[in-house]
Amino acid sequence: MDARNGKGVFGRLRGMSRRRKVIAAGIALVCVILVVYAATRKKPVPPPERVAVTAAKAVTKDMPVELREIGTIEGYRSVPIYAQITGQLVKIRFKEGEDVRKGQPLFTIDPNQYQAKVQQAEAQLARDTAQMKFARDEAKRYKYLYEKGAVALSDYENKQSTADAQESLVIADRAFLQDARLNLAHCFISAPFDGRMGAYAVFEGRMIKDVDTQLATINQITPVYASFSIAEKDLPAVRKYSSGQKLKVRALPAGYTGEPPVGELTFIDNTVNTQTGMILLKATFPNADRFLWPGQFVNVVLTLAVEKDVIVVPERAVQIGQTGKYAFVVKADNTVEYRVVTTDRTVQGLTVVRKGINAGETVVTDGHFKLRDGFPVSIQASPGSGQGGRGGDPETAPTAPGQAAPAGTKK
Repeated sequence: MDARNGKGVFGRLRGMSRRRKVIAAGIALVCVILVVYAATRKKPVPPPERVAVTAAKAVTKDMPVELREIGTIEGYRSVPIYAQITGQLVKIRFKEGEDVRKGQPLFTIDPNQYQAKVQQAEAQLARDTAQMKFARDEAKRYKYLYEKGAVALSDYENKQSTADAQESLVIADRAFLQDARLNLAHCFISAPFDGRMGAYAVFEGRMIKDVDTQLATINQITPVYASFSIAEKDLPAVRKYSSGQKLKVRALPAGYTGEPPVGELTFIDNTVNTQTGMILLKATFPNADRFLWPGQFVNVVLTLAVEKDVIVVPERAVQIGQTGKYAFVVKADNTVEYRVVTTDRTVQGLTVVRKGINAGETVVTDGHFKLRDGFPVSIQASPGSGQGGRGGDPETAPTAPGQAAPAGTKK
């Protein structure tokens, strides 16, 4: 700006009236205030978006009191079959894995030498029996002669002792014959009970040189046992509930999703294992369809009692945080409330809640990690919802308070 123009401006300012100067200053001040306000004003926080979750209602339900352990299936009877005599194995009369009946022939060991021994024993018994008869007759004659005074007492006693000795010899011959017949019978081995045969331990033509040689194993698999162990702390409850009734036991093979076989608790061991603190139990299963197999590992569920009208929620509704177990409850305005809960047990995907949730309240089953206390939510239908399912409603499809239920669900 040159001197001429500057003098012109100051001249115009001096020419302005006092009132105009005040108005101009006020306008300038208002503009400054507006600029400062615009620069420092905070933008309004947008309301949070609704979080998509799945939910289910807490309901009252009868829930079993159960013990779950790992068990092993055992044959009702399992017997290894041994040879009781020596000789050549000449015949196997069953196929591996075949079902057999009691008394059915299984093995034949060469009987020829044992038949010969039976015949020898029979001949010896016949000879000694004839000699015994003659000795007895002699003793009777000498007794008569002694009574008539025809022979000396020593002659009579000699004949009588000979007859007694011959009689004892016959008794020994009979025992020898019985033993020979028993050995002959051991050549023909039969099934001791109805069962299923295992694999061959020997084959035809094998020379059995040891009487303890195992030939095969037979298992009775109808019925079967499920053998399992429980902790000693659970023993008082088992004894209490089993005193007046038979306790039901279910056996679930790994990966099996159908209806499990049901049996009864039939055995409680008479001592606790001091090394492990566990006690052995056995349940008996009819196993008419032979679904359970000896040696199979199963999940054993022992039902002690049924607790009436307890509050349950899906297992996934209860989470674990820094303050312990918690759940989010959906309120009537579709916001969630953080609740600390106390639970008892989980059975078939349903958790028993002792404190923190009331029957009829809706709880979040999925989406917990996106929530905070007071967050609004939008409840989505759970694809896996259903009776007892994980994340599903124990009774109804998941709906928010005041929200209409999806079509096809129970109200």
